[in-house]
Amino acid sequence: MTTALPPAPLTPAALDSVLQEQLSDARTLPAEAYLSPDVLDWERKHLMEAAWVCVGRSSDVGTPGDQRAVRVGTQGILLTRDASGTIHAFYNACRHRGHELLAVDTCTNKRVVHCPYHSWVYELDGALRSATQFTGTESLAKEEWPLVGLRSVEWFGWIFVNASDDAPDFSEWVGNLTDVVAPWDPTDMVVGESHSYTLQTNWKLVIENYLECYHCPSIHPELCRVSPPETAMGLRHTGMWLGGPLELREDAETMSLDGRSDGERIAGISDEQARRTIYFMLAPNLLLTLQPDYVMTHRLVPLSPGETFVECSWLFPRHVAERPGFDPSYAAGFWDITNRQDFAACESVYQGLLSNGYRPGPFDAREDGVRAFQAQLASAYLTGRWDVAQSISFGGRDDQ
Repeated sequence: MTTALPPAPLTPAALDSVLQEQLSDARTLPAEAYLSPDVLDWERKHLMEAAWVCVGRSSDVGTPGDQRAVRVGTQGILLTRDASGTIHAFYNACRHRGHELLAVDTCTNKRVVHCPYHSWVYELDGALRSATQFTGTESLAKEEWPLVGLRSVEWFGWIFVNASDDAPDFSEWVGNLTDVVAPWDPTDMVVGESHSYTLQTNWKLVIENYLECYHCPSIHPELCRVSPPETAMGLRHTGMWLGGPLELREDAETMSLDGRSDGERIAGISDEQARRTIYFMLAPNLLLTLQPDYVMTHRLVPLSPGETFVECSWLFPRHVAERPGFDPSYAAGFWDITNRQDFAACESVYQGLLSNGYRPGPFDAREDGVRAFQAQLASAYLTGRWDVAQSISFGGRDDQ
């Protein structure tokens, strides 16, 4: 039996307008979905903790003994890599009195996990090794007090964690996106450059901006010089992702300021795939862009209704990134310009949502990706959970 979950603190009628079958009848989400602290609290519990959330790259805990503390929704999570190379995820709480094992957003490398409060010690796989000078009972059965584990997976070199054990299997969550990404095989790619941004906007507005190029002629002159926005289309999908390709102009090799690549074409992609940039959103917090010669990601962390942390990374094949004199700025510089254009727009939209005059608006045909994402959200707001099986029209063609 499926457990009933509380709906989001939003008016059902306002959400119903997003779910209209015809795009012309649908309207955008109400402002409260972006502005309300109560909505964000609900999202942390029911959209973040009940999802498969990307918490970083495998290389972030790449060496045996590596430990990193992150937050997913309201939950502190400890990631470890044991001596066999297996990654583990645990709630970041000692089994004794609940002290954090490692401060959030910090990392270390040790042979064991050590609680700094009373010096309880755990193996990297979570087993309790010792309860230092514990005298509360005549005998403490150490096997009964391991760290509480969570499901985690590594997918093409990214780490995903489900913080509530209330999500479908990861393979169902990503659906056919695995097949789409496989020709690039980012598993062994390395981060050539990474930028961090703290934006004064809601996390959902960043995703919505990413899912349409209706705005591109207005604010992205550099992008439009190498990729015509009218070529955008959506791909048919299964799982919790949305996205599709944009074509490159005939004289462009990749997305850079001059269209030239200072890297190398990804070995596994076809000639057709080498003529595109493909953009994907994997709910709830990963934006993934496949280029002919590199892969870019945006990883989002909501900080407040009006503040979002974004980590943008550019990944290259290892032999390219380690080539003497290789400079990733041909890609990172182009996208830093584009990011800042996008982020300024997202921050302005957030300010507009604060206006007493804002009313939910219509969707342009080029915003069907935004509408599909908002429909996913509206359905989750009403039912209390993501619906992996939800059928949403978004462009659509059978294409990899």
